[in-house]
Amino acid sequence: MRHKNAHKPLLLRFGIVGILILLAGCATFYQRTAAVQNHIALGQFEEADKELLKNRKWAENNHRVLYFMNRGMVLFMLGEHEQSNHYFNMADFYVEDYRKNLGSEALALISNPMTRPYPPEDFESIMIHYYKALNFIALKDYEGALVECRRVNIRLQQINDGYKEHKNKYARDAFAHNLMGMIYQATGDYNNAFIAYRNALEIYENDYTTLFNVQPPRQLKEDLLRSAARMGFRSEVRFFEEKFGMQTPEIDSDNGELVYIWMNGLGPIKSEWTLNLTNLGMRNGVMMFGSDELGMSFPLMFGGNSQQQQASLRNLSILRVAFPKFVERPPLYYQAALNHNNRTYPLEIAQDINKIAFQSLSDRMMREIGNSILRLATKQAMEQLARSENKSLGTITSIVNAMTEKADTRNWQSLPYSLSYARLHLPEGEHNLTLEQRRAGGGVSNEPVSVNIRAGETTFRVFHQLSTR
Repeated sequence: MRHKNAHKPLLLRFGIVGILILLAGCATFYQRTAAVQNHIALGQFEEADKELLKNRKWAENNHRVLYFMNRGMVLFMLGEHEQSNHYFNMADFYVEDYRKNLGSEALALISNPMTRPYPPEDFESIMIHYYKALNFIALKDYEGALVECRRVNIRLQQINDGYKEHKNKYARDAFAHNLMGMIYQATGDYNNAFIAYRNALEIYENDYTTLFNVQPPRQLKEDLLRSAARMGFRSEVRFFEEKFGMQTPEIDSDNGELVYIWMNGLGPIKSEWTLNLTNLGMRNGVMMFGSDELGMSFPLMFGGNSQQQQASLRNLSILRVAFPKFVERPPLYYQAALNHNNRTYPLEIAQDINKIAFQSLSDRMMREIGNSILRLATKQAMEQLARSENKSLGTITSIVNAMTEKADTRNWQSLPYSLSYARLHLPEGEHNLTLEQRRAGGGVSNEPVSVNIRAGETTFRVFHQLSTR
């Protein structure tokens, strides 16, 4: 018996060393990510791509999905649309890979969630399809772009169907339908464009207005009316004209169209917050922990824990649990418009990615708080067991637990804060426009925009304004 116990300190030391190596790996990841994100924030995409190329081992470790998503975004900004979609396809393939890695889940239970492959937030996995759609549009592969737009809402439904409770409130995507309508319209399929625009309107009115304070864009209403008029849907035209309080805009088939999408700012980054939970005792055979801060209580399911470990869990009085939280990065510019021939075309917000991010994480935390409590309770129970056998072992285990109680603060940091757009009807030929961007607190920045318009065709342009406050 002595011989067996004599090895425990040595084994524990090896365990501590292993966990510290994992923590060091996470620190190294953030250091490398900082260099990439700094280049992206400054618009230095060639340098960002070189930095990613230098660290290809990311594609083989627990952060590989973030590597693929960042590489895809950087190549998108460089105009390498086929290569960009290659990496977004890789990201899409590995989105659910962490669920298959049971070993990493077990390790996360006794250390912290950053020891497992990064599971993207639900909205992050949706943004992969947005970028792929924009890549296909740039390649003039409109059918490929439509497939990705459809996948947005199909994927959202699949994600939500997998949750038994506390489902995501972001369950339908209005801008995906809106973008589908734009693509159908660009191909001359006004029937499907009308259906897509009508679906987008319904989601804006019933979901986005309440959840994200995003109203149906006026441009969407105009596009819906035009597509209905082109199809000869007279009753629908009358219905929506009365509903919107506006007349159907005139259709000039001699002109071409410019759809300008303005990506503004950068999405939120993750930080950490902690929650103190008090042991409320046993209720109906289940241990309950409560939070005065949230005014809620949570059950702790023992599962297959040993009787000794269950006894240790019951002796816990307070748990201090770490959770991820988003930190907003307000954009430098709050409004933009295109100016052409003394006429102003406002860019209307159609997707608030920042608010979607906060809502998605809030919904996820409600689902996963029980697992987080179990993780910390298990670690503290292990500490008590170690202390009962050897005081020094208990002290060391306590130190390790404190160091490893960290929230998973990884996220896709290069996403935009929001998406806005405008549609311009322009004569055929070269046009020089001005993108007027208004700063928060005053001031205006102007960017030249040159486009070549062809009669009867739609030209798509995407611009990402990266500046944040």
